[in-house]
Amino acid sequence: MKRKGICCAGNMIVDITYPIETWPKQNELTHITEGIQNSTGGCVCNTITDLARLDPCLPLVASGFAGHDAEGDFILEELGKYPNIDLSMVQRNGRTSFTAVMSNIQTKERTFFQHAGANAYYGEEHIDWEKLDVDILHVGYILLLPSLDAPDAEYGTKMAWLLHRAQEKGIKTSIDVVSEAGDRFARLVTPALKYADYCVINELEAQQTTGVTLRSEDGNLCKENLPRALYKLKELGVSAWAVIHCPELGCGVDETGKYFEVPSLKLPKGWIKGTVGAGDAFCAGILYAAEMSWPMEQALKLGACAAAASLSQVGASDGVSAAEEVLKLYDLYG
Repeated sequence: MKRKGICCAGNMIVDITYPIETWPKQNELTHITEGIQNSTGGCVCNTITDLARLDPCLPLVASGFAGHDAEGDFILEELGKYPNIDLSMVQRNGRTSFTAVMSNIQTKERTFFQHAGANAYYGEEHIDWEKLDVDILHVGYILLLPSLDAPDAEYGTKMAWLLHRAQEKGIKTSIDVVSEAGDRFARLVTPALKYADYCVINELEAQQTTGVTLRSEDGNLCKENLPRALYKLKELGVSAWAVIHCPELGCGVDETGKYFEVPSLKLPKGWIKGTVGAGDAFCAGILYAAEMSWPMEQALKLGACAAAASLSQVGASDGVSAAEEVLKLYDLYG
């Protein structure tokens, strides 16, 4: 069976990381040290790069906005390193979305300041439906795409309408969500679930969406509640795979309604060099498995291994390699 591949659509971001000596109090000063770094980020850049590294022969399409600026040039240059990524649907407009990341060199804690830039205007009309010929359309992040988060009289949100349009074209749909505190999840995520074939989110996002408690106030994972949250996502409309990932494990319910759970890898001391993009790498593993018609248990293993590979390097995707190589981590640390 010929694989048409995957389109990743939505947020294209440049992360500008500033190493700081300490987090200052209001009106106080701190020093930015040497080592300011630019890296690509967001759903499109991270997930599509991971997929390109998992399989250099898999057809991939990026859809989003890169601004008319140096940051936009940087995104296209970085994604252009992968011959299997089609960049013809990336549009240049406005200012590139960027996140200023304040990274405390003492505590390793990071604080994020996000500027939406051109991402704020990305909508269904920016997809060339006549040209788009893929098996799966993966869109993210809900809650970070203002135009798609806007209300729609018939479908609830513009995002839900986009997903419905894709399904009408015979394309499977997948969604990802950004983590935030607040009450927008039920209003903005729920309508999209009705038109999602795949949903891959973390435990906090799943908790906010379903109302099922998955982390207690003391931070412990409520493992016994994970199946209930997944079945709730299926009730809300996810037609094929509902998947939740967290530091402890990955779990999911497949199209037959069967529950699967795979623990995270037990990584050796010193393995983790950076945590940026581990969730996107997990998601890429799930999407790749779905594209290749693997069973869910194997998908969860690849997701766990891809996330572990991502953790091994500072950059979001630098540690990720070919799927068969990444899966060897399961034999070592599974």
